[in-house]
Amino acid sequence: MARQAGGFQYNEYLSKAEDVADQVLRHGKHVLPHVARFCLISTFFEDGIRMWFQWGEQRDYIEQTWHCGTVLSVLFVIFNLFAQIGGCLMILSRQKVEYAVGVLFSVVLIQTVGYSILWDFKFLLRNLALCGGLLLLLAEARSEQRSLFAGVPSVGGNSPKTYLQLTGRVLLVFMFATLIKFQFVFSYLLLDIAGTILMILVGIGYKTKLASLVLVVFLSLLNVYLNPFWVFDSNSPMRDFLKYDFFQTMSVIGGLLLVVALGPGGVSVDDYKKKW
Repeated sequence: MARQAGGFQYNEYLSKAEDVADQVLRHGKHVLPHVARFCLISTFFEDGIRMWFQWGEQRDYIEQTWHCGTVLSVLFVIFNLFAQIGGCLMILSRQKVEYAVGVLFSVVLIQTVGYSILWDFKFLLRNLALCGGLLLLLAEARSEQRSLFAGVPSVGGNSPKTYLQLTGRVLLVFMFATLIKFQFVFSYLLLDIAGTILMILVGIGYKTKLASLVLVVFLSLLNVYLNPFWVFDSNSPMRDFLKYDFFQTMSVIGGLLLVVALGPGGVSVDDYKKKW
């Protein structure tokens, strides 16, 4: 009896939490997609601006690392500058979003090779999480296109958009994997366990909107605590390092907000529960 009462109480708390989340979504449903997109592209926009202000440093780094000569190094910086700023502006203005996402994907790929991120497991996971956010942007663009043909019957149960949402969700959770401390301190263990549970829920698409919202709050607080780049002098290398981490985390937060706005998609526990 005690176990049944405990289970009932747990379901009651969960139901109340979902009601609160639904109220938040109802009040912010028109603003949420815009905030999500802005957060998601923030790391690309910041990096594009960095390319402008650190032109010489970025060029010299590529030239010294790859011994590719001045011309190719300059082209690398120019591409990263204009591709990122241009792609961000296209996404924010909702112009040719699919092409813009493709451009930003190419930036992630080129930077992964150019900055040797492929051999740094932590940064590789973060780049994969960033790719997950871009896939969700692509899914959103596909859903907008599909709404134009609402009267046209679709063939098959799961559209490409559904699989984009699934892959995007799964890749997004890699971001939290880079924040796990693996330290035997009670507070860290508690945060790791709570975050891992939320990460799994988002990945499998169970209570997705609630889990994503909680993870957004969780990551936002951690981001401010772990990456306070604003407290460092503008000439400090630590400022650039923390700023990079801060805006990458903001992009993943944007991806999670897109999950909230779009829903988990067809390949998810939430969707299967509706069919049952």
